[in-house]
Amino acid sequence: MNSNPESKPQLEVSLSPALLPLCNVKESIVVIIDVLRATSTIATVFYNGASAVIPVATIKECLAAGEKYNALTAGERDGRVAPELSHGNSPFEYPEEFIKGQTLVLTTTNGTRLLQKVKNAKAVITGSFPNLTAVCTYLIQQSHPVILACAGWKDKVNIEDMLFAGAVTNRIKERFEVNCDSAFIAENLYSQHQNDLMPLVEKTSHYRRLERLGLLNDIQYCFTADIAPSLPILRGARLENDL
Repeated sequence: MNSNPESKPQLEVSLSPALLPLCNVKESIVVIIDVLRATSTIATVFYNGASAVIPVATIKECLAAGEKYNALTAGERDGRVAPELSHGNSPFEYPEEFIKGQTLVLTTTNGTRLLQKVKNAKAVITGSFPNLTAVCTYLIQQSHPVILACAGWKDKVNIEDMLFAGAVTNRIKERFEVNCDSAFIAENLYSQHQNDLMPLVEKTSHYRRLERLGLLNDIQYCFTADIAPSLPILRGARLENDL
C-alpha cells in the first residue's frame, strides 16, 4: 500500500510496447491492454471457469507448454488462428461448457508478447472492457503506482487500447496522481466518445482487419463493459483469476 496517506500513487499510460521501457515497471502494477482481442478473450476464459492461462510469445512455446501441461493450445497471427494451434483468439470460442476447469496456453500477435516484458513488475493484470470494473476496483484497492500498458499493433499505437486506458483513467483518476500526457490524451479521447464508441472504432485499422475476417461480433463483444467480470493476475508463468 502507499505509505504516505497524503500522497497519491502515480498513474501512467504507455501507448506502445516500444515506449514501455521509459516507465518504471519494477515499482508499478502493470495492466496489459489488448482489447482486440487477447485481453478480452482472457477475461472471458476466466469468467467461464478456466483454471489458468499460460501466455507465451511464440507458437513453438505454445505447443511445448500445451504438451507439458496437457493444456489447450490457442493463438492468432494477424487475426487468424495461428498455424498448428487448435484454437484462436475469439472470446466466442470459449463457452463455459468447453473451457471450465481447463488450462489454456495462448500466444497472440501483440498482447501475450507484451506480457513477457513486464514480469519484474510489482504485479501484472490484464484489462479489457469486458472486465473494466474489476480492473478499476483492484487498482483503487491496491493504491500502488499504475502503468496502463497498451499492446498496440506491432509496436504501433492503436485507438482501441487507448480507449480502454482512457476509460480506466477516467474512472480512477481522483485516486491517483496523473501527470502523463499519454493518459491525458487517452482519457480525452474516451470522454469524447464514451456514449457510443463504435463510430470511432469503425475507423480503426484493426476494425478493418477483423472485418475482412468476418469477426464483427468479436469487436462488438470486446467493447461491451463488464460482460465478463474477472481479474486475471500473473503468478509466475500463469495467469489466474483473482475475482
